[in-house]
Amino acid sequence: MNRKVHTPYYLIFEDRLRSNGRILHDVEVRSGAKILLAEKAYSIYQTYAIISEYLSGTTSSGLFEAKLAHEEFGREKEIHVFEPAFDSDEMQELCQISDHLYFNSLNQLEYHRGVWLEEKRQREAADRTDLHIALRLNPELSTQEDHAIYDPCAPGSRLGIREVTLREYASKNLEQGQILPAGVDGLHMHTLCEQGFDDLQKTWRAFEEHFADYLRLPQITWVNLGGGHHITREGYDVDGLVKLLRQIHDTYQVQVYLEPGEAVVLNAGELVTRVMDIVDTEVYPVLILDTSAACHMPDVLEMPYTPPLREGIAVDQGREVDSSEDGRYIYRLSSRTCLSGDVIGDYAFDHELKIGDELHFEDMALYTIVKNNTFNGMPLPSIVLEHENNELEILREFSYDNFKARL
Repeated sequence: MNRKVHTPYYLIFEDRLRSNGRILHDVEVRSGAKILLAEKAYSIYQTYAIISEYLSGTTSSGLFEAKLAHEEFGREKEIHVFEPAFDSDEMQELCQISDHLYFNSLNQLEYHRGVWLEEKRQREAADRTDLHIALRLNPELSTQEDHAIYDPCAPGSRLGIREVTLREYASKNLEQGQILPAGVDGLHMHTLCEQGFDDLQKTWRAFEEHFADYLRLPQITWVNLGGGHHITREGYDVDGLVKLLRQIHDTYQVQVYLEPGEAVVLNAGELVTRVMDIVDTEVYPVLILDTSAACHMPDVLEMPYTPPLREGIAVDQGREVDSSEDGRYIYRLSSRTCLSGDVIGDYAFDHELKIGDELHFEDMALYTIVKNNTFNGMPLPSIVLEHENNELEILREFSYDNFKARL
């Protein structure tokens, strides 16, 4: 690519995707588990060919993501799909393109039984047994200390079936000898978010306490431990993970799955932006950027958190910092939207910034492109891939037509 890319744009690094992929594939090989890409975190399908070299498949949050995986990730790879509630109009197509379907309640399982059971029968008639049905379960152990919005085990959670519900089902169906509904051959949990091995280990113990009897049923042949595993983060206990995965397999004779999103693309992308203006205030000078937290990195406001910046260091907003401290220059980074709170954070630099300077927000591959929006008519950032030979390839550019088509 010869021409300069106009900011803002997301920059995806092929070498970092491959580095993460090698770590995850090593876990697969050593543990016997299968690892899936959670498309809800990252769905730049132009890079699926790279990721699919290392992972066993994808997990989708609905029909559109499942169709994307079916078309782009590789037909020989597995497609898993979970939604809290499936639309009847979509179930037929989902059954045709998916390998594993996860139901969030017994109601949903039975409501759609006619469709998924007929698909299973058709596949079996063709000597195929590759449509698998799972229930999402709730181990009722919260490990989210900082981000309650991501806690599916909080009291009143709508996500996952509790043990008491399964016990009630079994007691009503004892005469038929049914402890779990017919056709279910997998169990699923998803409780973590950007967490280490210790939290997984604690959660698995709670899962066993509630559901070990179900894991031992002959009809259960696989279990999915969900996502939120920070496997590719420096310091993650990969050996501990491998040991646990092998232990689960050996104890219950089940195929084990993991479905990380962030770990697949951790530190594999940046959001490149440009300083458009500098506004003096009574606190710090404010940089008006051509990007936006609200539009291009929503988790900055939603979690909230202050993203890493290649050129600067995030400043603790809980204390006053003299702009001359240690010879640093302190700026508040904001956006050109009209939202007053569209502030990315306060950062210290070792040099003075000027209009036109470029800045690189790091770890911006995950939950950015999939969640961005065009509030205020903000243009969507282009998507650029840096190949291993450092050559840049523009994967996607957006225009007014893309904005208009969303309305």
